[in-house]
Order: sequence, then C-alpha cells, then structure tokens
Amino acid sequence: MAKNDVRFSDFTTGEKIRVVGLVARMAKRSIADDGSGRVLKDLQARVERIEKQAQRRKNGGK
Repeated sequence: MAKNDVRFSDFTTGEKIRVVGLVARMAKRSIADDGSGRVLKDLQARVERIEKQAQRRKNGGK
C-alpha cells in the first residue's frame, strides 16, 4: 500500500457520511440514466476534495 493511500478509517464520521451520501447520489443518477451518459464529475470532484482533506490530515497537515 502506498503512502498516499487513504483508507476509509482515515475519514472523520462526518466525512464518511458525506462520502456515502455522494456515492448514493451518483448511484441514483446512474440508475436514472436513459443512455445519454449522465455527468457525475461534479459529485466525483466533491468526493475527491473530501479525500484530499483526509490525506492532508493523515500526513499531519503538510
């Protein structure tokens, strides 16, 4: 496992709840997709920001 990997245990409870909610919204959009290819980039970007926060905290704020 690389040094920069973030495990689910590295997230705070609030971050876990937010990530789970965003993943659920992504799933809902995918299910509602009629073949036009729903865009999930906005939700993916929000999850990535949360992951970066957890990574910074794990690395000691660097």
